[in-house]
Amino acid sequence: MNPTAHPTNNATLWCLLPAAGIGQRMGADLPKQYLPLANQTLIEITLSRLHLAFPHAILVLPLHPEDLWWPAAEQRWLKRYPNAKLLTCLGGKERADSVLNGLDALAAFAQPDDWVLVHDVARPCVTQQDLHHLYAVLENHPVGGLLAAPVADTMKRGSDTNQVSATVDRHQLWHALTPQMFRFNKLSSALSKGLAAGLNLTDESSALEAAGFQPLLIAGRRDNIKITNPEDLPFAAQLLSHQSTHQPTTLENN
Repeated sequence: MNPTAHPTNNATLWCLLPAAGIGQRMGADLPKQYLPLANQTLIEITLSRLHLAFPHAILVLPLHPEDLWWPAAEQRWLKRYPNAKLLTCLGGKERADSVLNGLDALAAFAQPDDWVLVHDVARPCVTQQDLHHLYAVLENHPVGGLLAAPVADTMKRGSDTNQVSATVDRHQLWHALTPQMFRFNKLSSALSKGLAAGLNLTDESSALEAAGFQPLLIAGRRDNIKITNPEDLPFAAQLLSHQSTHQPTTLENN
């Protein structure tokens, strides 16, 4: 393998989508990334969003070791996008483990200042507008940042018995979204050290924060939802239909 991907400068862009989860909360008989959505599967739509936004980027998929569904999905997707650059590797127990496994798989190819864009495979509604905006804002940033949405609701802190213990000031509070994009060496080092220290790394930004960095928050669209529960799927289908009629389509050109 000799991957190259230079969207606008000399830094290669790697798009990493941890896909080793089994989606227990969906109550389905297969992982949620393979559930049907808009005449495809969730994972195929998410991959398409990233590929169409960054046609020259390399897509990296850490997969569950017992994943039986990916080969068929891969065949369908590559038939649609035969020029796409796609790399798979084994995922880990938790999200951070899968991301680090993906970074380890790239260690022989990636340069320290390359960009790694990590996106939830269960966020198929991310728009090209947000993807391009994220990259444009961070292109010359020394560390990286993430899409996020300012908190709009009143925030409550609950007790162990689900009673309100306090109302939290929502000023300067954000909902962390994905993609989150960081320099390869900084992300790899932060994840390695954080996992070795036993930290609870719920996203890539938390690893960078623990390492002493301050990732940049970039306002993103609120329709960039994450498929978590069964009712999220029909909602996502509605959002995708709305986006297709209200957003310009970027054709593959690679």
